[in-house]
Amino acid sequence: MQPYATSLSLLTDLYQLTMAYGYWKNDLHEHEAVFHLTFRRAPFGGAFALCAGLAHVIDFLESFSFDGEDLAYLAGLQGNDDLALFEPAFLSYLAELRFSCDIDAIEEGQVVFAHEPLVRVRGPLLQAQLIETALLNMVNFQTLIATKAARVCWAAQGEPVLEFGLRRAQGIDGGLSVSRAAYIGGCIGTSNVLAGRLYGVPVKGTHAHSWVMSFDAELDAFRAYARAMPNNCVFLVDTYDTVQGVRRAIEVGHELRAQGFEMLGIRLDSGDLAELSKVARRLLDEAGFPQASIVASNDLDERIIQSLKNQGARIGVWGVGTNLATAKDQPALGGVYKLAALRAAGEEWKYRIKLSEQTIKVSNPGIQDVVRHFDAAGCALGDVIHDHADPRAGAVAAVLAQDSVTRFELPADTRRESLLQPIFRAGARVYQCPELETVRQRALQQLAVFPASMRRFENPALYRVGLSARLHGLKLAMVEELRQQVAGTAGN
Repeated sequence: MQPYATSLSLLTDLYQLTMAYGYWKNDLHEHEAVFHLTFRRAPFGGAFALCAGLAHVIDFLESFSFDGEDLAYLAGLQGNDDLALFEPAFLSYLAELRFSCDIDAIEEGQVVFAHEPLVRVRGPLLQAQLIETALLNMVNFQTLIATKAARVCWAAQGEPVLEFGLRRAQGIDGGLSVSRAAYIGGCIGTSNVLAGRLYGVPVKGTHAHSWVMSFDAELDAFRAYARAMPNNCVFLVDTYDTVQGVRRAIEVGHELRAQGFEMLGIRLDSGDLAELSKVARRLLDEAGFPQASIVASNDLDERIIQSLKNQGARIGVWGVGTNLATAKDQPALGGVYKLAALRAAGEEWKYRIKLSEQTIKVSNPGIQDVVRHFDAAGCALGDVIHDHADPRAGAVAAVLAQDSVTRFELPADTRRESLLQPIFRAGARVYQCPELETVRQRALQQLAVFPASMRRFENPALYRVGLSARLHGLKLAMVEELRQQVAGTAGN
């Protein structure tokens, strides 16, 4: 089952359709365009992001078309004169429209940085415009959550992290996307059973406080659960008194062992998690359950986990829900989708750039690629954003994308890897999506080639990402030319 393998052509903002109509009316719709999907700042005050969402983009694009119900809905839209917003001939054009763009993208699980094109779209202007909103929706959110999960897992220092966020996620799709992206980011499983079915994410869970409260006594509740599911016993021990709850779990654990089963552990969901985990660990060890895990939940995130680790907490498994599923401290990545080149049939490319009084919002022109450089040990040295016309051989001079001033050079003998991979050619998919487990392993491997200092939560080390010297010079020249045009217009 693929949730996005259906007609979702109306998953867009109205202005995409009004622009498409405008291109069609002005005979610009078949001009060839190049757009790039990028983000301007790494999320959560960090230095990097973890790319995710491409598989859903592929499903969406393979099924992109306007069916009869879509067109009937569009035919009923009206302008402020109460007349049809779109004329019938345009709707007939949409009825026959078939996706024919080239798509290149950075694979899921790759570490990515601000200003790098995660997706490059090349094809008819109208089509490239129509898919903007959906691409941003799918890539922005899953990249954000995968990045958050990677940070949480790094704080846990190799101990298992479970994603428990479905009940607090933003709707059904949000919950599914969270479970998938969190698994890419390093979580070992989810409570979300539908995500388990759709994506193969391992599902984990035991019982809630309501189970204990359904019985007259906590011990009765634990015994009843053990009878029902002797092979899945993690007892939630904080319904009434946590320490007493641990002792009762131990009592039932001995009963389980006598029957040939083993208690998996206990869960703490409130109180002083650091101190309670120490007491619980001592009681479990003294009772002969050194392998029983202590699972903790209760509004955890990477900073709280780091603090608990620093306090010597004896927690072995971390259940992270709301703060992961909602990316509570930064609930949007802020990715953008900008036109970078345009040409009519038979003409040369005309590069495009967006100006802004904020330097970070000035877009990059050209038909871009991203090349990652590695040293002999396989460690990443820097990424360079090139225009398609740039020379690639020899040493590479670049200017940092984040400040547009600092220059750096990567030597000629570095190993180089182009990050953008062919996904569609003339609307036909040429890329085989890997299994989700493969994507997850790629993410773990990719994070390992960057310095640990880049993953710090406070003042992370910055990785070098720059525009090639030629592309940077071209950008500056275009900025100056456009500003002179604006100044000349203002003076007339």
